[in-house]
Amino acid sequence: MTPADPTAAAHHRPPWLTLALIGVLGGALSGAFGVGGGILMVPLLITLGGMDQRRAAATSLVAIVPASIAGSATYLANGRGDLLVALVVAVGGVTGSYLGARLLRRIPLTWLRWMFVTLLVVVAARMLLVAPARGDEVELGWLVGVGLVAAGLFMGVASGLFGIGGGVVLVPILIAVFGAGDLVAKGTSLLVMVPTAMMGTVTNVRGRLVDLRVGATVGLAATVASFGGVALAFVIPTRISGVLFALLLIFSAVQLSIRALRSNR
Repeated sequence: MTPADPTAAAHHRPPWLTLALIGVLGGALSGAFGVGGGILMVPLLITLGGMDQRRAAATSLVAIVPASIAGSATYLANGRGDLLVALVVAVGGVTGSYLGARLLRRIPLTWLRWMFVTLLVVVAARMLLVAPARGDEVELGWLVGVGLVAAGLFMGVASGLFGIGGGVVLVPILIAVFGAGDLVAKGTSLLVMVPTAMMGTVTNVRGRLVDLRVGATVGLAATVASFGGVALAFVIPTRISGVLFALLLIFSAVQLSIRALRSNR
């Protein structure tokens, strides 16, 4: 039986309580930090759900769609999130995701992966040293618009190449480069993830990589938990928020390093 056989996952579905726990953890992370939650859900679906890397990534993307919608709507309802900025970034993000998926088949990833790990560590160091502001908005102009499209391209390529959530890249870029407040950056990041996750999910469904029942179960729990995550984001002081996000970046770098070492073997 091939890994892409949709019946394979049906015979090995983990208990729904396990799936709900994975969704709760991923959704809380998504709401609190403006990331998709896949950075936590993918390894949990592999270790607790018994999925392979490819199917776990595809299934987590299904769960990210409703969680991102709920989280971004909550940020917007509280005046934190920029719909126009999100649309501009999404133009680059969708294109970059496609390019990343194409490059994945054509180039050796080892040196690119280590360069990306280095970038994550550098950004984490900056988040530890410089506390983000809370209420600043991105001031749009032609130059800023071009920069936002470029940021979306970079985010999309990184997501397509390394399977890492776009929010891990986009949130610190919006804060450090474009001067957005931490809550605005998180809300905008979740808005960007809605169309990108939808497009990725459609592609994965066509490729018969998704267990929709598992994705729906994880997604329902993630959606409920995302509201609590957003509430937590508004309560956490900016200094602590920056430190926690830096730790999330370091966790991402460690995950990518482990994958790089395994691929070298």
